[in-house]
Amino acid sequence: VYSLIGSGGFRKRKHDNFPHGQRREEKENVNPPSALMKSFKSFQLELDTRHDKYERLVKLSRDITIESKRTIFLLHRFTSAPNGEEILSESEVKLDAVRQKIKQVAQELIGEDMYQFHRAISPGLQEYVEAVSFQYFIKTRSLISVEEINKQLIFTAEDREETTNMTSNCRDKQPCRWSLKVTPVDYLLGVADLTGELMRLCISSVGNGDIDTPFELSQFLRQIYDGFTFIGNTGPYEVSKKLYTLKQSLAKVENACYTLKVRGSEIPKHMLADVFSTKTELIDQEEGLP
Repeated sequence: VYSLIGSGGFRKRKHDNFPHGQRREEKENVNPPSALMKSFKSFQLELDTRHDKYERLVKLSRDITIESKRTIFLLHRFTSAPNGEEILSESEVKLDAVRQKIKQVAQELIGEDMYQFHRAISPGLQEYVEAVSFQYFIKTRSLISVEEINKQLIFTAEDREETTNMTSNCRDKQPCRWSLKVTPVDYLLGVADLTGELMRLCISSVGNGDIDTPFELSQFLRQIYDGFTFIGNTGPYEVSKKLYTLKQSLAKVENACYTLKVRGSEIPKHMLADVFSTKTELIDQEEGLP
């Protein structure tokens, strides 16, 4: 093959100096699978496996979020239902079902670095923390710790079929145990979301004639807000972003307590909830919230 240069002359390309037989042998050597190609095949298999696991974890996290929200909706009926203990028992059953989903997440993460898949499971864990802490507050009027939450996320293989699906290291141990730990960031984000549910609990309590609960919630939310204030901008971005919403929930509860203290005697109990709803709408408009 010849190429045209400057003044119209021709010259051979460098590779034309090599015999055609040698070039043919070099092409044949490229065709068989080399060590480099085998390495890339193994990388492809590893990445595909990791991607499939990530998608399975996203689906499990979505299921955990849905079931946790349903538990929260159920717990909001506690103040109005005459059978409060039945509501708590039913919520415990729902949370056990959520833990079974988290158990599947823990099985998927056996031998894996959880932080490589953290973005896939974080939304579900945050919603679970919100549901568990909401139930714990209704029972004890206190905040559940992250250690207590993680104690409930230690699982064991309950039957032979489940045990045989584990790794060889897990088979050697009887019974097989594994766990999933909620990270401190997921715990803080779940607690921040809890404050919104407590604000709704305050309004519904007043509507049911419960005058004491709003004052308890006000003190509790003030303590949580003070704790988040210590974190400030030094914490993760998601935590500092939710601090504004937490402040709004606290303002609404304190406004409800103020109305009860000052005007509680002159407003009929069945109208207090409407008054608070109007007040909270005004607060949202002043702060520019939708």
